[in-house]
Amino acid sequence: MLQIPVDFKEQSADTDAPASRKFRTLFISDVHLGSRGCQANLFLNFLRDHDADTVYLVGDIVDGWRMRSSWYWPQAHNDVVQKLLRKARKGARTIYIPGNHDEFLRDYYGTHFGGIEVMETAIHESADGRKFLVLHGDVFDVVVRNARWLAYFGDWAYDFAIFTNRYFNWVRRKLGLTYWSLSKWAKHKVKNAVNFIGEFEQAVALEARKQNVEGVICGHIHHATIHDLYGTRYMNCGDWVESCTALAEHYDGTFELLTWTIPEGNLLPARAAPAGVPVAA
Repeated sequence: MLQIPVDFKEQSADTDAPASRKFRTLFISDVHLGSRGCQANLFLNFLRDHDADTVYLVGDIVDGWRMRSSWYWPQAHNDVVQKLLRKARKGARTIYIPGNHDEFLRDYYGTHFGGIEVMETAIHESADGRKFLVLHGDVFDVVVRNARWLAYFGDWAYDFAIFTNRYFNWVRRKLGLTYWSLSKWAKHKVKNAVNFIGEFEQAVALEARKQNVEGVICGHIHHATIHDLYGTRYMNCGDWVESCTALAEHYDGTFELLTWTIPEGNLLPARAAPAGVPVAA
Protein backbone atom coordinates (compact mmCIF):
# COMPACT_ATOMS: atom_id res chain seq x y z
CA MET A 1 0.00 0.00 0.00
CA LEU A 2 1.34 3.41 -0.96
CA GLN A 3 1.80 5.59 2.12
CA ILE A 4 1.58 9.38 1.79
CA PRO A 5 3.06 11.46 4.65
CA VAL A 6 0.06 13.63 5.44
CA ASP A 7 -1.18 14.63 8.88
CA PHE A 8 -4.98 14.55 8.68
CA LYS A 9 -5.31 16.81 11.71
CA GLU A 10 -6.14 20.34 10.66
CA GLN A 11 -3.17 22.66 10.95
CA SER A 12 -3.78 26.14 12.32
CA ALA A 13 -0.96 27.77 10.35
CA ASP A 14 -3.22 28.39 7.34
CA THR A 15 -4.39 31.97 7.73
CA ASP A 16 -5.61 32.59 4.18
CA ALA A 17 -7.79 35.58 3.44
CA PRO A 18 -11.35 34.81 2.32
CA ALA A 19 -11.51 33.44 -1.21
CA SER A 20 -12.13 36.09 -3.84
CA ARG A 21 -14.35 33.88 -6.00
CA LYS A 22 -17.11 31.58 -4.80
CA PHE A 23 -18.77 28.93 -6.96
CA ARG A 24 -21.50 26.39 -6.44
CA THR A 25 -19.17 23.58 -7.55
CA LEU A 26 -15.53 23.13 -8.52
CA PHE A 27 -14.25 20.13 -10.50
CA ILE A 28 -10.50 19.48 -10.37
CA SER A 29 -8.55 16.60 -11.90
CA ASP A 30 -5.05 15.43 -12.77
CA VAL A 31 -3.05 17.40 -10.21
CA HIS A 32 -0.43 14.61 -10.01
CA LEU A 33 0.88 15.35 -6.52
CA GLY A 34 4.04 13.34 -6.01
CA SER A 35 5.36 14.04 -9.50
CA ARG A 36 7.88 16.71 -10.47
CA GLY A 37 5.56 17.97 -13.18
CA CYS A 38 2.84 18.97 -10.68
CA GLN A 39 2.27 22.73 -10.50
CA ALA A 40 1.63 22.54 -6.75
CA ASN A 41 2.37 26.17 -5.92
CA LEU A 42 0.04 27.42 -8.65
CA PHE A 43 -2.66 24.99 -7.54
CA LEU A 44 -2.31 26.07 -3.91
CA ASN A 45 -2.60 29.69 -5.03
CA PHE A 46 -5.75 28.79 -6.96
CA LEU A 47 -7.28 27.03 -3.94
CA ARG A 48 -6.62 30.05 -1.74
CA ASP A 49 -8.47 32.32 -4.16
CA HIS A 50 -11.43 30.06 -4.96
CA ASP A 51 -14.11 28.40 -2.85
CA ALA A 52 -17.15 26.26 -3.59
CA ASP A 53 -20.02 24.59 -1.79
CA THR A 54 -18.95 21.28 -3.36
CA VAL A 55 -15.53 20.21 -4.65
CA TYR A 56 -15.08 17.17 -6.88
CA LEU A 57 -11.56 15.73 -7.11
CA VAL A 58 -11.91 13.90 -10.42
CA GLY A 59 -8.95 11.52 -10.23
CA ASP A 60 -5.16 11.48 -10.52
CA ILE A 61 -4.89 13.98 -7.69
CA VAL A 62 -1.97 11.92 -6.35
CA ASP A 63 0.43 10.23 -8.78
CA GLY A 64 0.95 6.80 -7.27
CA TRP A 65 2.64 5.53 -10.44
CA ARG A 66 5.40 8.11 -10.17
CA MET A 67 5.84 7.73 -6.41
CA ARG A 68 6.38 3.99 -6.65
CA SER A 69 9.39 4.49 -8.92
CA SER A 70 10.81 7.72 -7.48
CA TRP A 71 9.75 9.31 -4.19
CA TYR A 72 9.01 13.02 -4.47
CA TRP A 73 6.85 14.82 -1.91
CA PRO A 74 7.97 18.42 -1.19
CA GLN A 75 6.27 20.70 1.32
CA ALA A 76 4.15 22.38 -1.37
CA HIS A 77 2.46 19.05 -2.11
CA ASN A 78 1.71 18.54 1.57
CA ASP A 79 0.32 22.09 1.73
CA VAL A 80 -2.09 21.29 -1.11
CA VAL A 81 -3.45 18.27 0.76
CA GLN A 82 -3.83 20.31 3.94
CA LYS A 83 -5.66 23.03 2.04
CA LEU A 84 -8.13 20.54 0.56
CA LEU A 85 -8.70 19.01 4.00
CA ARG A 86 -9.24 22.47 5.44
CA LYS A 87 -11.88 23.27 2.82
CA ALA A 88 -13.68 20.03 3.68
CA ARG A 89 -13.58 20.78 7.40
CA LYS A 90 -14.89 24.29 6.82
CA GLY A 91 -18.00 22.87 5.17
CA ALA A 92 -17.27 22.22 1.50
CA ARG A 93 -18.61 18.83 0.52
CA THR A 94 -15.57 17.16 -1.04
CA ILE A 95 -15.86 14.06 -3.23
CA TYR A 96 -12.79 12.14 -4.40
CA ILE A 97 -13.20 9.96 -7.49
CA PRO A 98 -9.87 8.09 -7.94
CA GLY A 99 -8.22 7.71 -11.34
CA ASN A 100 -5.64 5.29 -12.65
CA HIS A 101 -2.68 7.12 -11.10
CA ASP A 102 -4.30 7.11 -7.64
CA GLU A 103 -5.96 3.73 -8.09
CA PHE A 104 -4.74 2.64 -4.63
CA LEU A 105 -7.70 4.63 -3.27
CA ARG A 106 -10.17 2.46 -5.19
CA ASP A 107 -10.06 0.02 -2.29
CA TYR A 108 -11.82 2.68 -0.18
CA TYR A 109 -15.03 3.38 -2.10
CA GLY A 110 -17.78 4.42 0.28
CA THR A 111 -15.42 5.58 3.01
CA HIS A 112 -14.49 9.03 4.35
CA PHE A 113 -11.10 10.43 5.36
CA GLY A 114 -10.66 13.91 6.75
CA GLY A 115 -14.20 14.76 5.68
CA ILE A 116 -13.59 13.66 2.07
CA GLU A 117 -15.89 11.05 0.49
CA VAL A 118 -14.36 8.44 -1.83
CA MET A 119 -16.62 7.30 -4.70
CA GLU A 120 -16.22 5.32 -7.91
CA THR A 121 -18.46 7.71 -9.85
CA ALA A 122 -21.04 10.35 -8.96
CA ILE A 123 -24.16 11.93 -10.41
CA HIS A 124 -23.99 15.69 -10.03
CA GLU A 125 -27.20 17.72 -10.26
CA SER A 126 -26.60 21.29 -11.39
CA ALA A 127 -28.46 24.31 -10.05
CA ASP A 128 -30.79 24.25 -13.05
CA GLY A 129 -31.71 20.59 -12.52
CA ARG A 130 -29.50 18.88 -15.10
CA LYS A 131 -27.71 15.68 -14.15
CA PHE A 132 -24.11 14.90 -15.05
CA LEU A 133 -22.08 11.72 -14.71
CA VAL A 134 -18.77 12.46 -12.97
CA LEU A 135 -15.89 10.02 -13.42
CA HIS A 136 -12.15 10.10 -14.08
CA GLY A 137 -12.37 8.41 -17.48
CA ASP A 138 -9.49 5.93 -17.57
CA VAL A 139 -11.91 3.01 -17.99
CA PHE A 140 -12.57 4.38 -21.48
CA ASP A 141 -8.87 4.59 -22.37
CA VAL A 142 -8.06 1.54 -24.50
CA VAL A 143 -4.34 1.84 -23.74
CA VAL A 144 -4.78 1.91 -19.95
CA ARG A 145 -7.39 -0.85 -20.10
CA ASN A 146 -5.68 -3.25 -22.51
CA ALA A 147 -1.95 -2.41 -22.56
CA ARG A 148 -0.85 -1.20 -19.13
CA TRP A 149 2.83 -1.41 -20.09
CA LEU A 150 2.23 0.99 -22.98
CA ALA A 151 0.41 3.37 -20.65
CA TYR A 152 3.43 3.35 -18.30
CA PHE A 153 5.75 4.00 -21.24
CA GLY A 154 3.58 6.84 -22.51
CA ASP A 155 3.51 8.33 -19.03
CA TRP A 156 7.31 8.21 -18.82
CA ALA A 157 7.64 9.77 -22.28
CA TYR A 158 5.28 12.58 -21.30
CA ASP A 159 7.28 13.34 -18.14
CA PHE A 160 10.49 13.36 -20.17
CA ALA A 161 8.91 15.80 -22.62
CA ILE A 162 7.90 18.11 -19.75
CA PHE A 163 11.46 18.00 -18.40
CA THR A 164 12.89 18.74 -21.85
CA ASN A 165 10.34 21.49 -22.36
CA ARG A 166 11.86 23.60 -19.55
CA TYR A 167 15.20 23.86 -21.33
CA PHE A 168 13.61 24.15 -24.76
CA ASN A 169 11.66 27.23 -23.70
CA TRP A 170 14.68 28.72 -21.95
CA VAL A 171 16.36 28.81 -25.37
CA ARG A 172 13.20 30.23 -26.96
CA ARG A 173 13.13 33.06 -24.42
CA LYS A 174 16.77 33.87 -25.17
CA LEU A 175 15.79 34.14 -28.85
CA GLY A 176 12.86 36.40 -28.04
CA LEU A 177 10.27 33.74 -28.92
CA THR A 178 7.05 33.05 -27.02
CA TYR A 179 6.33 30.00 -24.88
CA TRP A 180 5.52 26.81 -26.79
CA SER A 181 4.63 23.52 -25.13
CA LEU A 182 6.70 20.72 -26.59
CA SER A 183 5.21 18.15 -24.21
CA LYS A 184 1.62 19.12 -25.01
CA TRP A 185 2.37 19.04 -28.74
CA ALA A 186 4.04 15.63 -28.47
CA LYS A 187 1.27 14.11 -26.37
CA HIS A 188 -1.55 15.37 -28.58
CA LYS A 189 0.36 14.48 -31.76
CA VAL A 190 0.71 10.86 -30.71
CA LYS A 191 -2.88 10.58 -29.53
CA ASN A 192 -4.23 12.29 -32.63
CA ALA A 193 -2.47 9.64 -34.73
CA VAL A 194 -5.03 7.13 -33.45
CA ASN A 195 -7.84 9.68 -33.01
CA PHE A 196 -7.48 9.07 -29.28
CA ILE A 197 -9.11 12.21 -27.96
CA GLY A 198 -12.15 11.96 -30.22
CA GLU A 199 -12.66 8.27 -29.49
CA PHE A 200 -12.30 8.87 -25.76
CA GLU A 201 -14.82 11.70 -25.80
CA GLN A 202 -17.28 9.65 -27.85
CA ALA A 203 -17.02 6.68 -25.48
CA VAL A 204 -17.53 8.82 -22.38
CA ALA A 205 -20.47 10.65 -23.99
CA LEU A 206 -22.06 7.31 -24.90
CA GLU A 207 -21.81 6.19 -21.26
CA ALA A 208 -23.60 9.38 -20.20
CA ARG A 209 -26.44 8.62 -22.61
CA LYS A 210 -26.64 5.05 -21.30
CA GLN A 211 -27.07 6.41 -17.79
CA ASN A 212 -29.80 8.79 -19.00
CA VAL A 213 -28.07 11.98 -17.88
CA GLU A 214 -27.54 15.27 -19.69
CA GLY A 215 -23.77 15.10 -19.81
CA VAL A 216 -20.46 13.95 -18.39
CA ILE A 217 -17.63 15.57 -16.43
CA CYS A 218 -14.24 13.87 -16.51
CA GLY A 219 -10.46 14.29 -16.61
CA HIS A 220 -7.70 11.83 -17.55
CA ILE A 221 -6.56 13.10 -20.96
CA HIS A 222 -5.27 16.54 -19.85
CA HIS A 223 -7.43 18.28 -22.45
CA ALA A 224 -9.79 20.87 -20.94
CA THR A 225 -12.88 21.55 -23.03
CA ILE A 226 -16.65 21.98 -23.06
CA HIS A 227 -18.67 20.88 -26.09
CA ASP A 228 -21.75 19.04 -27.36
CA LEU A 229 -20.15 17.28 -30.34
CA TYR A 230 -21.42 13.77 -29.54
CA GLY A 231 -25.03 14.46 -28.66
CA THR A 232 -24.47 15.20 -24.99
CA ARG A 233 -22.63 17.80 -22.93
CA TYR A 234 -18.97 16.79 -22.53
CA MET A 235 -16.81 18.69 -20.01
CA ASN A 236 -13.19 17.91 -19.18
CA CYS A 237 -11.44 19.58 -16.22
CA GLY A 238 -7.97 19.55 -17.79
CA ASP A 239 -4.93 19.23 -15.52
CA TRP A 240 -2.44 20.91 -13.17
CA VAL A 241 0.71 19.79 -14.93
CA GLU A 242 0.65 22.22 -17.85
CA SER A 243 -2.70 23.83 -18.58
CA CYS A 244 -3.62 24.58 -14.91
CA THR A 245 -7.37 24.44 -15.45
CA ALA A 246 -10.50 23.68 -13.44
CA LEU A 247 -14.20 23.45 -14.22
CA ALA A 248 -16.57 25.65 -12.23
CA GLU A 249 -20.35 25.69 -11.90
CA HIS A 250 -21.97 29.04 -11.13
CA TYR A 251 -25.03 29.38 -8.93
CA ASP A 252 -27.28 29.65 -12.01
CA GLY A 253 -26.12 26.26 -13.31
CA THR A 254 -23.81 27.51 -16.07
CA PHE A 255 -20.31 26.07 -16.34
CA GLU A 256 -17.00 27.77 -16.98
CA LEU A 257 -13.45 26.59 -17.61
CA LEU A 258 -10.99 28.46 -15.41
CA THR A 259 -7.36 28.82 -16.43
CA TRP A 260 -4.88 29.91 -13.77
CA THR A 261 -2.09 31.83 -15.45
CA ILE A 262 1.54 31.64 -14.46
CA PRO A 263 2.74 35.29 -14.44
CA GLU A 264 -0.02 37.22 -12.69
CA GLY A 265 -2.30 34.49 -11.33
CA ASN A 266 -5.31 35.94 -13.10
CA LEU A 267 -8.08 33.96 -14.71
CA LEU A 268 -8.28 33.76 -18.46
CA PRO A 269 -11.76 33.49 -20.03
CA ALA A 270 -12.81 30.10 -21.33
CA ARG A 271 -12.60 29.51 -25.06
CA ALA A 272 -15.81 30.10 -26.98
CA ALA A 273 -18.17 27.14 -26.85
CA PRO A 274 -20.45 25.97 -29.68
CA ALA A 275 -23.65 27.93 -30.19
CA GLY A 276 -26.19 27.28 -27.47
CA VAL A 277 -23.63 26.10 -24.91
CA PRO A 278 -24.17 28.13 -21.69
CA VAL A 279 -20.56 28.78 -20.70
CA ALA A 280 -20.06 31.86 -18.54
CA ALA A 281 -17.38 34.28 -19.65
